[in-house]
Amino acid sequence: MNASCLPGLPPRPLPAEMLAQLQARFGAQLSTAAAVRQQHGRDESPFDVPPPDAVLFCQSTEDVADAVRLAAQYRVPVIPYGAGSSLEGHLLAVQGGLSLDLSRMGEVLELQPEDLTVTVQAGVLRTQLNQAVRHAGLFFPIDPGADASIGGMAATRASGTNAVRYGTMRENVLGLTVVTAQGEVIRTGTRARKSSAGYDLTRLLVGSEGTLGVITEITLRLHPLPEHVAAAICSFPDVASAVQTTIALIQMGVPIARCELMDAHAVRAVNARDHLGLKESPLLLMEFHGSPAGVAEQTAVVQELAREHGGEDFQWATTPEERTRLWAARHHAFFSTLQMRPGSRAITTDACVPISRLAENVVQALDEAAAAGLPHAAVGHVGDGNFHMIYLIDPARPEEREVVEQLNEQLVRRAIASGGTCTGEHGIGLHKQGFLREEAGEGGVAMMRALKAALDPHQILNPGKIFQA
Repeated sequence: MNASCLPGLPPRPLPAEMLAQLQARFGAQLSTAAAVRQQHGRDESPFDVPPPDAVLFCQSTEDVADAVRLAAQYRVPVIPYGAGSSLEGHLLAVQGGLSLDLSRMGEVLELQPEDLTVTVQAGVLRTQLNQAVRHAGLFFPIDPGADASIGGMAATRASGTNAVRYGTMRENVLGLTVVTAQGEVIRTGTRARKSSAGYDLTRLLVGSEGTLGVITEITLRLHPLPEHVAAAICSFPDVASAVQTTIALIQMGVPIARCELMDAHAVRAVNARDHLGLKESPLLLMEFHGSPAGVAEQTAVVQELAREHGGEDFQWATTPEERTRLWAARHHAFFSTLQMRPGSRAITTDACVPISRLAENVVQALDEAAAAGLPHAAVGHVGDGNFHMIYLIDPARPEEREVVEQLNEQLVRRAIASGGTCTGEHGIGLHKQGFLREEAGEGGVAMMRALKAALDPHQILNPGKIFQA
């Protein structure tokens, strides 16, 4: 966004001596080509930052450890890179340095179906993992929409469409292999379901956005594939009615697996892109898991609740192909919305609030966006109180960026005042550092800074993110 969102940190370029040592150790795995550096200097955020000085394509934990030890020696920043799908500038090289691309670390290392666990390298993609474990009758439920890497999902404490039933990365990561700022390899957690052994380093590192260590391997909790799955779309006269239905079904304890909101603008966008022919009014996209009898009971309750709030035009998808088509449209909502204003740039924000405060927060955010006159859309994992706003701006008009900053500020401050958080799943990155201070307080941020200083005294691990040291 505007320059005030970027940390005013001095460059720390990669010195020639370190570059020579990297080339001797890694050969063709290291690239200083401009196109490669540019690719690793951009994510889905609106920030324009110079690219890293070099990119290293790591193939093992040992590669990461050797690179970090060199970076520690020369005090050069290292920035982990997964699939490049982050939204808040997490992977941007704000001080230059070395981008560590983990995409070649793509092996499923150990599947333990009896324990419902799997250990993977950080570069394994979400869809790849589910393909690898499906034969065992298992799946990994965390679904942030993008086909993100498991390492990136752990680093940002990702969530997504299934969180209302299966939780987030926090609940589904059992252990990690991590390279520290000194280049030491440590392992946290076990395959056991619980532990009281010392500090919970796994939970500390999940969500740390690459600022406390480089995650190279992850042990995950898996879940049995549900016996029966049904998905449904229900249209509503307005967003408030859709959200009120969600609140009612959560408060009644209906064990719905997914409950996604799309406002009329988002529906119009996915119709245009995916030719779905959906009614262009706010809708809930829901999914139910369980036995056939259990799913039938859940759907009957939800249909009744929806009707009480004006819901109509229920459409059911019971075959895998039908469900995949609907969920693919939801996952494409960001890019579908972007196509509604050719040449525009999308700026997204998210917040998460207690379920009882969800309707007022979503409706006010939409009213403010409409009053501002900018193209926009709302989507959300409303089953757990998390919603997203997508704003489209002309990148050549800085005044539009300023308007969006004001909209974002109003949305986030209202969420915090409602007892919620400034980000339910995008993370802090570069953009929400000021809001973190408001949410956690100066004492909370000071404690975070103390942890960062203790674990990374030379500030080489993804500097400038979450807070400025």
